[in-house]
Amino acid sequence: MLKVNTKDFLSVTDFTKDEILNIFKFTEMLKKNLYNKKKQNLLSGKTLAMIFEKSSTRTRVSFEAGMLQLGGHALFLNKNDIQLGRGEPISDTAKILSRYVDCIMIRSLSHDTVVELAKNATVPVINGLSDSFHPCQSLADFFTIYEFKKKFRGVKLSYIGDGNNVANSLILCSAMLGIDISVASPEKYMPDTKIVEKAYKLASNSGAKINITPNINEAIKDSNFIYTDVWISMGEDSIASDKKKDLAGYKITKELLYNCADDCLIMHCLPAHRGEEIDADVIDSDRSIVFDQAENRLHVQKAILCSLI
Repeated sequence: MLKVNTKDFLSVTDFTKDEILNIFKFTEMLKKNLYNKKKQNLLSGKTLAMIFEKSSTRTRVSFEAGMLQLGGHALFLNKNDIQLGRGEPISDTAKILSRYVDCIMIRSLSHDTVVELAKNATVPVINGLSDSFHPCQSLADFFTIYEFKKKFRGVKLSYIGDGNNVANSLILCSAMLGIDISVASPEKYMPDTKIVEKAYKLASNSGAKINITPNINEAIKDSNFIYTDVWISMGEDSIASDKKKDLAGYKITKELLYNCADDCLIMHCLPAHRGEEIDADVIDSDRSIVFDQAENRLHVQKAILCSLI
């Protein structure tokens, strides 16, 4: 069984580079065994509580199915189904759930909530998404990159669009693993400067090159992978119209791919708004690996669960 030197997984930097690589090796085994219909009751008798302040198809199904495949059980907890939705402190929720379950996954509106939950829980806490990070998605993304390239050194990833929680996790993980990353966002929507500064420090050890720019053509030059995400996140309805106008020039189109490497592949964490951040003839083309990414959420998260529980 995997072992990591942390109780919780709130950001990709909670794991070391070697721990991430070991998780990827374990993920390969889990994926192969599932394909070969080999039972793996590694978490038999274990229970995962899943708290959702924000809804999600992939996060819920991948964690729930993953626990089932490992012989465990998952409990879906909508914020309106538990006392958290009625004003109970997150600290009390953490202490109570710790006496009932073996691990907690939370998909939260605020990263502060995730941190507070982990601080007060005695069982592992996994960040299923917060406004600052999306670490499970990021590990699935880089595992997918490794499946296609069999290496990280000499690989370039470009992220186009809103410098959001997904971008933050991609930047940090790239810096840790030694993958070059270039992010193209309008000045108004660039990634958090503190996170970028942290990534530069990590990159000094891994050799990764990090480039943050408003110039989309500069960012995608010679890229092996181009990644994008939706422009409007949950809770941003009031600024949706203005944000769409600001990001209109940051759409992934077929014409854009001419500046990339010949074997450039398309990534998206889904759900996608075809015609908005990416054209349909790109995401539905044979260059797209978005469904490989989505599937790998299941396999990587199973490895994360095993490493923490």
